[in-house]
Amino acid sequence: MAELTKEREREPIRVLVVDDQELFRRGLTMLLGAEPGVEVVGEAGDGVEGTTLAERTAPDVVLLDIRMPKRSGIEACLAIKEAVPSAKIVMLTVSDEEADLYEAVKSGAAGYLLKDSSIEEVAQAVRVVADGQSLISPSMAVKLIDEFKQMSRPERDHTAGLRLTDRELEVLRLVARGMNNREIAKELYISDNTVKNHVRNILEKLQLHSRMEAVMYAVKEKLLDLP
Repeated sequence: MAELTKEREREPIRVLVVDDQELFRRGLTMLLGAEPGVEVVGEAGDGVEGTTLAERTAPDVVLLDIRMPKRSGIEACLAIKEAVPSAKIVMLTVSDEEADLYEAVKSGAAGYLLKDSSIEEVAQAVRVVADGQSLISPSMAVKLIDEFKQMSRPERDHTAGLRLTDRELEVLRLVARGMNNREIAKELYISDNTVKNHVRNILEKLQLHSRMEAVMYAVKEKLLDLP
């Protein structure tokens, strides 16, 4: 009974939809609005309007297309994160290009989904990133890792990486495979909260801001034993 009461009292996740394709945008807004625990607070047709609306509504989650007029999704992501730091950004796009994915991560996106995802997958992404996690499909996670592996630095400093414990490196490897906290907890036979603590410690030690940035750093610094 207490859990049910807590569920009723929980505020809905406030979502802003930004996409220049009106039919897609309206359809997504309608479908998300029917999802329990989700409230669509606005929609915009370009990056400039989306940034302005984000400042006005302070959404929890912003769904952004990458290819948009006036201001691209990547540029809008940077502007929205600066204006509303608490907002979580999910790129929802037709682009499966590694470069777009990489730029999205660098710009602070917490999620990356393709537009052929089901409404259930989009709604799940909204809930996951609102909870402080990152989300990309496993296939895109592989592309992200491949892109990171192409990067190189003339000088490498492994000091920060060496501060990670064996368990933290294990968690990081699973994050790199596109697994969320619940999946990692199941894989390692530990609790969700323990996974969250490990991820928080990893970010603090590496002085990074997101799970995907941690993977980027770890692959670049060769801290992970990836194929």
